[in-house]
Amino acid sequence: MAPTVTPIEGLTLGAVVTDVDLANLDEPAWRAVEEAFLTHAALVFPGQHLSDADQVAFGKRFGEIEVLREGQEGVQISNQKPDGSVMKPDEFRFKALRGNEGWHLDSTYMPLAAKAGLLSALVVPPEGGETELADMRAGYDSLDEVTKARIEDLSAYHSLYASQAKIGYTVETGTAYGYHDKGAPLRPLVKIHPVTGRKVLCIGRHTYRIPGMEDDEALALLDDLLEGAAQPPRVYTHEWTVGDLLIWDNRCVLHRARPYDFSEARVLQATRIAGDPASELAPTGRDDRASGFNPSSVNR
Repeated sequence: MAPTVTPIEGLTLGAVVTDVDLANLDEPAWRAVEEAFLTHAALVFPGQHLSDADQVAFGKRFGEIEVLREGQEGVQISNQKPDGSVMKPDEFRFKALRGNEGWHLDSTYMPLAAKAGLLSALVVPPEGGETELADMRAGYDSLDEVTKARIEDLSAYHSLYASQAKIGYTVETGTAYGYHDKGAPLRPLVKIHPVTGRKVLCIGRHTYRIPGMEDDEALALLDDLLEGAAQPPRVYTHEWTVGDLLIWDNRCVLHRARPYDFSEARVLQATRIAGDPASELAPTGRDDRASGFNPSSVNR
C-alpha cells in the first residue's frame, strides 16, 4: 500500500502521512515520502514510535547525519536529567532550550547549515510544548515588491552567541555547539531552494547584522521580516502525542518550541540532516563582535 499523504487544510505547508511504517520503508514508499517532503516542506507521521536507531536510519535516506554531540547521530532535546529530575533555570542546557523558543533555522550559525530536522516525541507535558513551523517560501511570496527589491542582494551574519545574547544569555566562545572562531557565516536574506528553485527567506533569531547597514536599521529590518513572514496561513502548530515523528525542510522552514510548564518533563528525540555544501555552505566573515553582541546597545 502506498503512503497516504493528506495536505494540512488551510496552510501553505505541511502534510500528514499515514499508511506507512518508517522502520520498514520499501523503495516505492520512500519515493512517495521524498516527493511529499519536497512538495509540502514538512511532514507529520503519527504513531510511529521509532527507536533512535530507526529514526537515524530514516534520516539517512535524506542525507548524511549532522552529528550534534560527539559520537551520537541522534540526541534528546530534553529538560529531564538522567535521574528523572528536571533542569533548573541557571543550568546551561535550560538556557539552550529557552533559546529554541525563538524562530530559527538549524545550524545557520555554522559554515554548513542543515538540510532537514527530525523530531519524535518520547515524553510530552500535559499542555504546551508544541513545535511550530513557518513556511519561508510563502513568507517570501507574501512580501510587497518594494521589500523584495530592497532585500534581494542583502546578506546577514548568523551567530549562536548573538541569538542567545538577544534573550539575555551569554555563551562563552567555544563552550557550545556553534562556530565563531573563524567568523560568523554570512548568508543571503533571499536564497534559492536547491531543488524546487523557489525563493526563500533565510532569516530567524540567529541573524543579527547586515553588512553596509547600521545595526539598528538591520535589526529592525530583520525583526520586521520575521514578524511578517511567520503568520497564518504560513504557520503549522504540532501538538505532540508520544510516538509522533515530524520532519521539515530546514532550507525553507523555520521552527520553534512553544513554552510549557518547565516543572514537567518534555523529551524529544532529534536527528539533523547535514546540508549539501553546494547550496548550504556559507563564507565566514570575520566579525568578532558577535560573541559580545549586546542588543541593549542598539538604539531601537
